[in-house]
Amino acid sequence: MTFVKDHATRIYAVAVAVLALVAHYVPSLPSALILGVAAAVLGTGEAVQRVENGKTVDALESAGIPARYSKP
Repeated sequence: MTFVKDHATRIYAVAVAVLALVAHYVPSLPSALILGVAAAVLGTGEAVQRVENGKTVDALESAGIPARYSKP
């Protein structure tokens, strides 16, 4: 789980790229399925953003700089 937390943005970017390629090269996929996956990708992007924000807050606090926002 540490690997996922450390590299959440990279994993997210690869997953989104693969999903876009599949949606492009498999035209027989139903559009409802593609829209559902797109909604899930947006929700996952929000989670990745929160992980990255948490790492930034940790880095600021360890440097002795008060963070503007607290960790969720």
